Order: sequence, then structure tokens, then C-alpha cells
Amino acid sequence: MTRTLLALLALLLCAPAHAQEDAATFFKGKTLRIVVGSGVGSGYDITARTLARHMGAHIPGNPTVIVQNQPGAGGAIMTNSLYATGPFDGTVIGAPFNGTPTMPLLSPQSVRFDAEKLAYLGSTNRETQVMYVWSTVPVQTLDDVKTTELVMGAQAPGSTQYDYPVLLDRLFGYKFKVITGYESTPKIHLALERGEVQGTIANWSTLKALNSNWLADNKIRLLAQWGLKRLPEIGDVPSIFDFIKTDADRAAIKLVVARLEYGRPFFVPPGVPPDRVEALRRAFDATVKDPAFLGEAAMARIDIDPLSGDEVQTLVEEVSKTPPDIVARVRDALENK
Repeated sequence: MTRTLLALLALLLCAPAHAQEDAATFFKGKTLRIVVGSGVGSGYDITARTLARHMGAHIPGNPTVIVQNQPGAGGAIMTNSLYATGPFDGTVIGAPFNGTPTMPLLSPQSVRFDAEKLAYLGSTNRETQVMYVWSTVPVQTLDDVKTTELVMGAQAPGSTQYDYPVLLDRLFGYKFKVITGYESTPKIHLALERGEVQGTIANWSTLKALNSNWLADNKIRLLAQWGLKRLPEIGDVPSIFDFIKTDADRAAIKLVVARLEYGRPFFVPPGVPPDRVEALRRAFDATVKDPAFLGEAAMARIDIDPLSGDEVQTLVEEVSKTPPDIVARVRDALENK
């Protein structure tokens, strides 16, 4: 009996080492792909490429990590593809929009995945987004958009660039016109400079990384910041919650703003062996603490405020439990009409 117990104890103690060894054996010599759900040059793309240059050193077996892009439908095309066809061995990682985990609730017609079944590796940062317009646009505050139409550039339904102004338009009487079809935020910025659109929404970190000169030269005007908490760095720009008056309305806005807490999520599709998921999660956690990664991110003006895979998984599960009446109200507002 004692000999049996000792054998079982030895097996349990060795299990993590064997899992590490198995993952190292599998990943050695492999090429891992991070597939980004938006175009080249977007904030998601810049973050993924920075992560890719450092993450391989922290994955057992030290595989090569490359980045590919599969833009479209606010990240749904990429996520649908990985969910349905994999591969399911840990060699592909998805980098979706932050709104992707709420798509099954808010845009069920465009998704073929269960957000809770994705295995999240982590998120590089919590996000605060800003709504901004070109400086010559005759809109000084968000309240002005209740009487003056504002043309906004966006990538696709499901992205915050589309969802946020449309929600304000349909629930609260604002006058937003949203033009979709742009592959990335840099292309929307070109449209802003050309006068095709008048404004857009982006992560604060993305705006700083792509066009910090616009802020320095006062080429844009910030109308509101979107996040569960104010970001002091943005100064006295009002929070979107400053414009919302009732508890029911605040609950509706909170549902779509909650996605910003996992601002840059990374996942592997369901079915990846648990030891490989765990190895990739540990590698992600190590990468976002790596001084070399943090140094490069700082140079690129990428904000890093990471969440672990478990933290993202928990947040996604909490959002998925939003009361049906709130979900229905928001979903109805966001439906194409």
C-alpha cells in the first residue's frame, strides 16, 4: 500500500515536468502563426507583431512565431475560420477585435463560434477608447451630434468604431452616419485627412502609436472617452457615462464597454491539448513582463497593462451572463436596418 502511494505521489510530482517536456517536444522546430483579424498597420496588428518577436523565446521548444492578417467582419471571419478548421494543435493563435467575445450575443447572425469555448492566452492591455473628429468639423462636443450629423469611419459591424456611434444614434437620438469597409484604423485616418469621413473611434494607445502628431498639433478634437473608468492621461475629456442618465441606459452602455477590459485578447481554438494551452499561457505571461518586449512596446507607443488567460476567460464568461433583456435591447439597436 505504501509503495503504491509513493508511486502515485511521484507520478503527480513529475506530471508538470512531463507536460513541459511534451510541449517542448511538440513546439520544437514548429512555426506558430498569430492570425490578426484586422489589416496590416492597425493597432491590433502592431501589437501582435511586437508580441510575436518575443513570445517564441518563452514557448517551450522555442518555435518561430509569425503574423498573418485575415481582416473582415470586425474579426469574425478570422475567428469563425480558426474555430471551425483550426488547426487545433496549438500552432495557430487568434488576435481578434476586443468586441469579438460579445459577437455571439450582439451579432449572432455573423458568427459561428462560442466565445466561452475559445481558450484565451491573455490580453496585452486594458483599453480606453476615444471618439474624435477632425479639427475643422463643426462639432465641438458630443452633445452637438444631437443636432449636427457626424460622418464616422469604421471597419465593420462588431467593431467599436461601428457599434458605439450606432448605439448612441439608435438608443439616444444622436445623428451619426457610419461608413464601413475600411480595413484598418490607418486607412480610416487617411480618409479623415482626405475629408471622406469626419471622425472615428480608436484605442487611446492606437491613436498615440499611429498619429501622436495629430494630438500635438491639435489636428483632432476628442469628444468622449469610452471605458469603465476614466483614464487620467486623457485629461478632462468627458466619459461616455457622463452623457447617460438612467440605470437601464448605463447597463446597455456597460455591456458594450466591458469588452475594453480585455482590449487586446489572444486565443487558441477549442480542442488544443491542455498542456499546450498552459504552455502558451505561461509564455504569454512571461512575454508581457519581458524587458525587451516592454522596451519595444514603449518605443512603438503601445500601452501594456496585461491580463492573464484566466482573467480574460473569467471576464468573457461574466459578459456572456448579461441579462437577456439588456442583450436584446442592445442587439436590436445594433442590427442593420
